[in-house]
Amino acid sequence: MPDISIGLMSGTSRDGVDAAAVDFAQSPPALIGTHSVPYPLALRHDVQSVSEGSQDRLDDVMALSVSLAKTYAACANALIEKIGVKPRVIGSHGQTVRHRPENGFTVQLGSGAIIAEMTGVPTVTDFRAMDIALGGEGAPLVPAFHQAVFSTPRERRAIVNIGGIANVTLLLADVEPRGFDTGPGNTLLDHWFRAHQDGDWDHNGQWSAQGQIIQPLLETMLSDGYFPRAAPKSTGLEYFNMKWLSGYLAGDEAPADVQATLRALTARSILRGIQDNATGVEAIYVCGGGAQNTALMQEIQSVASGCSVSTTGALGIDPQWVEASAFAWLAYQRLEEKPGNLPSVTGAKRPAILGALYLP
Repeated sequence: MPDISIGLMSGTSRDGVDAAAVDFAQSPPALIGTHSVPYPLALRHDVQSVSEGSQDRLDDVMALSVSLAKTYAACANALIEKIGVKPRVIGSHGQTVRHRPENGFTVQLGSGAIIAEMTGVPTVTDFRAMDIALGGEGAPLVPAFHQAVFSTPRERRAIVNIGGIANVTLLLADVEPRGFDTGPGNTLLDHWFRAHQDGDWDHNGQWSAQGQIIQPLLETMLSDGYFPRAAPKSTGLEYFNMKWLSGYLAGDEAPADVQATLRALTARSILRGIQDNATGVEAIYVCGGGAQNTALMQEIQSVASGCSVSTTGALGIDPQWVEASAFAWLAYQRLEEKPGNLPSVTGAKRPAILGALYLP
């Protein structure tokens, strides 16, 4: 009999929600269906306004939480119709609008009660809060899933997720898994592109490929205090944003050159994070939206000397669906009353069962 969970992931790129249905009765777990729903323009605007603090009265925040939950539920219902089977559970990451582990909290919007009621399926949300309550960063959470499905004693691997923020999981076989946010992934690239070009993102990194890396600017940005900080560590758009970038710009740089430099910043901060925390990594597997950026993938390969670079497709999961699959797994862990965090990654005092469960 199938044992299906659906994971819903809306990341720091703030562009929509991905849904993945995973059958945990199979070994390894099998991805059996997917669906995506882009955020309507008005919803994207509201997410950005609340995230940036320009529209964060409690009424605005909770109205946004309801709107997001309805979008998530519609996405889940469309996927349920596709696969023709009601899942055992839905795990919804929610939309992050604040991440302040140093102050003891993180906020992901999207009411689990509404999702459960609209889908008729038990729903787990608020995955990060317990890890933070235990002194952890609450992020990244996906390394536990990476360990469950991607680890092998035959290869020393780094799994790199490039969303708005980039994070890495180190699977080295002889030590406990480690993972942390390396810094900006797509967020600065996307915002700079929108400020200077038409469209939402730099397809395949074509615009960045027209520019030249500004080496002094790159080195100055890489000197930011976040990059050499020891793990556990996590970050978000509250830190790496256009205000952060503008503090490094003289104002006379060619826009395409800045884009090329931001591409190099993402690649080199990822590689620096790997090299500072592990030796002998043989292969890097990339997932998330950054895996679709050809120029960025080439940049990573150019600085990853002696290490192969490919996507998680080589390991059996399309890079677009890894994070949604991870939250299907985390919801499954919640129902099984098994831990979902890795203290070696987040810095929490102990492993913990994660998430709040809403029954329809």
